[in-house]
This record gives sequence, C-alpha cells and structure tokens, in this order.
Amino acid sequence: MRILVVGAGATGGAFGTLLQEAGRDVTYLVRERKADALRRDGLRFVSPEADRTHPVQVLTAMDVPAATQQPFNMVLITVKATAFSSAVTDLHPFVDENTRILPILNGMAHIDHLQGRYPGQVLGGLARIVATLDGDVVHQKTPMSSLMVGSLTDIPVPEDVRDALDAPGNDLSVADDVRGALWDKWAIIAAASIINCLFRAPIGRVLEAGGEDSIHAAIHELEVVAARAGHPVSDSAHRQAVALLTEWGSSFTTSLYRDLTVGLPSEVDHILGDYALRGRTLQQPTPLLDLALIAIRANFLLSAPA
Repeated sequence: MRILVVGAGATGGAFGTLLQEAGRDVTYLVRERKADALRRDGLRFVSPEADRTHPVQVLTAMDVPAATQQPFNMVLITVKATAFSSAVTDLHPFVDENTRILPILNGMAHIDHLQGRYPGQVLGGLARIVATLDGDVVHQKTPMSSLMVGSLTDIPVPEDVRDALDAPGNDLSVADDVRGALWDKWAIIAAASIINCLFRAPIGRVLEAGGEDSIHAAIHELEVVAARAGHPVSDSAHRQAVALLTEWGSSFTTSLYRDLTVGLPSEVDHILGDYALRGRTLQQPTPLLDLALIAIRANFLLSAPA
C-alpha cells in the first residue's frame, strides 16, 4: 500500500516514521521549504525509545504526477486546521476514486468537507500522542502513541487499511462509533479552550480564582450540544474532561490558547466557531462559548465572521 502523509510536523512525522520503520511505502506531501530540508537532511524523529533519522520520499504541490504514476492507496492528513484547505487542494492530483482518506484533526468540519469532496472514501481518525516540532526535528514526549480509525459509513474499515496502519509503536484500534469518539474529544478540547481563553489562564489558576463552577458549566454546555447533535458524550469522556479540567495546580492549556497567546494562526474557527455554529443551528444556547469567542476576538485582535 502506497501511503501519502500530508504534513511532516509533529503528528505526521511521528506516525509516518513508525509506518516507514514497519516497511510501509510512505511519501510526505509538504511545502517547498520543508521538502528541501527533508531531501537534504532526512526526517529526524526522537521518541522515548530511540533517536533516528531516515531518508524520506517527498512531494510538493508543484510536483505533477507522472502519467505512469499510480495514485496513492491511502492519504493521512496530519496538518492543523489552519492549513487544511490548502492541503486538500494540494493532495487532489495524487488520489483517485479508490484512495482512502484518513484525516487526523480535531473537530468535525474537516469530515463534512472531505465527505462532500470524496464521498465514500473518508475514514474517521483520532490520534493520541504528545509530540512537538523543534525546528525540523519531531520529538515524541511520552511513550503514548495510538491511532483510532473507524468507518463513517455502513462499510467496515478495509482490512488492508488496518494492516497498513498496524505498526510497532502505534497502538491501533478500530472504533465502532468513530464519529462519537471524535465528538467526545472535540467536546473536551472545546471546553478546555473556553476556560483558558475566557479567563486567560491555565486550569490551576482558574480553579484558585474560584472558577470551578464555570468549568463544570462549560463542560455541560458543550455536552448538551453534542447530545442534541445525536452524539452524546460518553461517560468515560465526561469523567476524563472533569478530571483534566478540575485538577488543582494544573498548568494545562490547550494548543489553541497557546497559539493565540504567541500570535500564531489558531484553530479558533475550527474548534470553537464551528461548535457555536452547530449550537445555533440546533437552537441550543451556548453562552459561555459565545463569551469565549467574544473574548478571543477582543483580546487577540481577530475579526468576527460576517
């Protein structure tokens, strides 16, 4: 199976390396600057188990597929939501109607977009890994590395997809309800982002300031929207959210909040804006979410949508 990994950042570089080390045929689709660095230096991946650098196969959007080149069998989209639209445009020449597309992003808007463009070809995906990018070096911070996949239709995940993704170092699971799992994770991330962005502080400081009731209210508010959308948050995900967001002394902040505070492009529209839109569509009030969006637009100089 020929696998195209879109993006060679923390997530793409980590999972791509594990797949390559398992003997899979992996190619990265990246920007020109990144392609030059990868062709020159290879991809360095530092995990708790090893520090290694591998030569890699690389493509850019400027590379036109040769007439004899077969489309890729599977595409892993590992970019952040801010680069998603351009990534989808870039990958189009390298796929056909038989290519399976596995996006690994938070939220749900990307699923809707891909299903509209590639009906029947999209799988649900959810990654759990603590990894960062230091220059062009991918660092996996903890041993945890798992990938959950699942079908978005009545057709099961193809066996060749399971076999291809089942690699040493990657704890693969196949979900019966991957859409529900995506909503579970989305609700947790959105609730945490509301608290961080509304109070401009990590969880521990919010709790010390008397914010525990607001934290529980944000969790409940988002869980009601999920239930109204037909994907009630599971008991285990609810317990996880409460444990994560009520831990005294915690320095936890979401990547969305961290990106905002340093002026980087953020996933505000994808994580919070889309959640608010779904609440309005369902006629379900989201007062804390709406306040968080106002705070973000006021404090971080983002313009409100038209």
